[in-house]
Amino acid sequence: MALNGCGSAGKTVIQEVSEKVFAVESTANISIHNQDGAIMVYGSEDNEVRVESVKKAYSHERLNQIGIDVSTQPGAVSITAKLPRRPKWTLRDYSGTVDFTVVVPATATIASLDLNAGEVLIDSMHGREVHARLGDGRLFARDCFSNVDLTINRGTLTLTYDWWQQEKFSAQAKVEQGTVWVFLPTEAAFHLLAHAVHGKVANDFNDLPLPPNRSSGGGIRIDQIVNGGGSAAINVRALKGDIKIAEANP
Repeated sequence: MALNGCGSAGKTVIQEVSEKVFAVESTANISIHNQDGAIMVYGSEDNEVRVESVKKAYSHERLNQIGIDVSTQPGAVSITAKLPRRPKWTLRDYSGTVDFTVVVPATATIASLDLNAGEVLIDSMHGREVHARLGDGRLFARDCFSNVDLTINRGTLTLTYDWWQQEKFSAQAKVEQGTVWVFLPTEAAFHLLAHAVHGKVANDFNDLPLPPNRSSGGGIRIDQIVNGGGSAAINVRALKGDIKIAEANP
């Protein structure tokens, strides 16, 4: 554990850094819950979970009120940041965030990842499923060849594949208010479903050019087979906002 401070002279941010490592099964279920801050998840070839947590606050009193709970049981790991409630009317300091960096087996299942506000990154997961929810902020998923389910209330959601793996998987991305970006390599083969209820859809893939259709339920829909379709499905939905499907290396 390490303590340090940074920031301006009048508003110094105090940090506390800690790290824990656990041996796990390669197919373990991982759950991560946080309120404000960041959650960064990286898939690796090691059968262990490495959790680095960075607590941040403007006072030692507040820092000490932030708890980090990491619990394990056979086949499962749960990681939770516990911040005290913030009363609506008070002059006391209720600052505080937690940044998690979590390295897990690439073949593990992300059973639940939940963050109220901040930034989420999920990188190189190849397990059975990935489930992630973000309230407000930015959510990035990169090279995840799993059955991916991503949801964000307000902000930007970016789904990126730097390379393509010909196997059966699905990626669902839903945004209530904001923008969805999907970057895919030129050779990617998939079934594309895109629906912008109150917004626009731009699509770089045109092997079977189907004009965007206005559905009976409202908005713009695209239903397209790309490069023969393969066994993958990309399903993107934005309630209020735009969708961009882009070739990562045209």
